[in-house]
Amino acid sequence: MNDMDALDLLLNRRSIAKLSTPAPSGEAMDNILRAGLRAPDHGGLTPWRFVISQGEGLRKLADILVSAAHKSNAEPSVIEKLSNAPFRAPMVITVIAKTKPHPKVPEFEQYLSAGCAAQAMQMAAVAQGFQGFWRSGTWMFDDNVASALGLQGKDKIVGFLYLGTADCVEAKAPIRELDQFVEYL
Repeated sequence: MNDMDALDLLLNRRSIAKLSTPAPSGEAMDNILRAGLRAPDHGGLTPWRFVISQGEGLRKLADILVSAAHKSNAEPSVIEKLSNAPFRAPMVITVIAKTKPHPKVPEFEQYLSAGCAAQAMQMAAVAQGFQGFWRSGTWMFDDNVASALGLQGKDKIVGFLYLGTADCVEAKAPIRELDQFVEYL
């Protein structure tokens, strides 16, 4: 396992889309999930759920996506792409915001919390020598996908976190000039 300075980890964060085995497992996987559970959580609502797909689970996720595409009358090329999508990594974690009614914590905050959980899990994976990318797209908003994954009420998928081992040389993170994004009042 690879220890990494936290600031270096954050300043050089980038997605790595070419992934292979091994996927995180054992203590490394537990650390990734525990990092997700440390996301900011106003009111202690724990508004997250993580569905891990690996091995046969990747086929099940592909079947869910393909079924949703068929029901949406998607083009054959889209269906083909979806049938292969989960296999871009040895593990995919579907991160779900499980919202709860609360007088002081709006749903929006709970969705943000689940997004923070996804980011924390990706960073925990990288800190331990793995890599990943956070995928979104049309299918995370599809009612058929939501139903197949057991979402209820106002629950939403906030992303698919693909994890594995880098199968390419990592490019340097782009440098962004602060003055293009920062203002002071």
